[in-house]
Amino acid sequence: EETVTSSFASFIHEVRPEHLSKTVCHRSKRMILDSIGVGLVGSTTPVFDIALQYCRELYSSVAMSSVYGRPGIKLSPTLAAFTNGVATHSMDFDDTWHPATHPSGAVLPALLAASQMLPPSNKPNGMEFLLAFNVGLEVQGRLMHFSTEAHNIPKRFHPPSVVGTMGSAAATAKLLSLSTAQCANALGIAASLAGAPMANAATQAKPLHIGNATRLGFEAALLAARGMEANPLILDDIPGCSGFSAFYSIYQPKPLSTPNDHHEFLLEKQDIAFKRFPAHLGMHWVVDAALSVRNLFINYAGCFSPSLIRTIVLKIPVSKYINRPFPSSEHQARHSFQFNACAALLDGEVGLSSFSESSIHRPELRELLDKVVVEHPEDNVANFDKMYGEVALLLHTGDVLTGKCDTFYGHWRKPLSKESLLKKFRSNASHVLPEEKVETIITMVDSMENLSDSSQL
Repeated sequence: EETVTSSFASFIHEVRPEHLSKTVCHRSKRMILDSIGVGLVGSTTPVFDIALQYCRELYSSVAMSSVYGRPGIKLSPTLAAFTNGVATHSMDFDDTWHPATHPSGAVLPALLAASQMLPPSNKPNGMEFLLAFNVGLEVQGRLMHFSTEAHNIPKRFHPPSVVGTMGSAAATAKLLSLSTAQCANALGIAASLAGAPMANAATQAKPLHIGNATRLGFEAALLAARGMEANPLILDDIPGCSGFSAFYSIYQPKPLSTPNDHHEFLLEKQDIAFKRFPAHLGMHWVVDAALSVRNLFINYAGCFSPSLIRTIVLKIPVSKYINRPFPSSEHQARHSFQFNACAALLDGEVGLSSFSESSIHRPELRELLDKVVVEHPEDNVANFDKMYGEVALLLHTGDVLTGKCDTFYGHWRKPLSKESLLKKFRSNASHVLPEEKVETIITMVDSMENLSDSSQL
């Protein structure tokens, strides 16, 4: 008798490259390129250095897998996946899906490391790599759709630490050509390795969530390949015995149909959000709203003059961990509606330099933060598909200027153009790679279908 868990295992085992549509291939290649760029620039951060030093000093390893931004260093495959996962989320610059999670960072580092791990006679080609990546995305998306709780900005578990671990296990199981039973065991093992609390958001520990997801999912697949067994009903809803439902208060699982010529991947129906600047996705609404009202203010006053502003009203959804009136670190600033709105007002943009120590502690920025008042309209829900950001400037003259954003540029409803995505990648990757290598990566990802050995990536 088929169960939800067995249906997922069958899907992972049986899906083939020909099941990927042109749309899915196009969208997932954009995700891969963006994620590599984000990981490369993330390799310049202090938290990445901590993770890399930890892996190099505390573990002896068979060094065969590459590390972002460090051409002279290789680690064991699972530790390379961990380190590169930390890099990907070190600036909160990675892609975001709906329901809310960061899908690429939890999957791509494991696949890159696994590709280098496999012997020359068994290297996956580009289409096999692309298929495994999409298996990892599909499993994450399907699991999130089992719970209405998952559709909203999270309060308990950080989603990629939960579904990302499962996605990494599924993707790696596919790349390693595990049997159906082994795929089921990989999911079961991964469920025992998943989960991280939201309390560590806005700290250096948060990037570990992605690092652990991609590493531990990878390890789950390796353990399953070596014969380790797990609960064969891990995804099913079994009364009195929580499986994957332990992570969600509302959980209604459904089988995943066996792939066929008409299978529609979730990525076909739901595009991804790419971030234009390195901060929590919710910040992108308030930044675009702030930039809009800033332009109105300049037209009104001739220049941006903070002294004319009496109060700054932010209308945002209720979400405790990104409502931070006076952030004191870069990670807190990346998770602060108030900071991002004020930085956009003051500078006319938000970028990498906005989160430097000197930028965060500017007196003029603090003066703007002192003027912020937060409101939570009932119609502004904590949901990345429904929320909006509104910034109103109440002037000493009595006039009120308002900017509102319900779909920022980069959202799945308003995707980045090819030019914008390439500009972001080139900017990120050029922090650690010469121009010719940056362009080589772009070419390789764009033509992955023709890549004979994906470990070259």
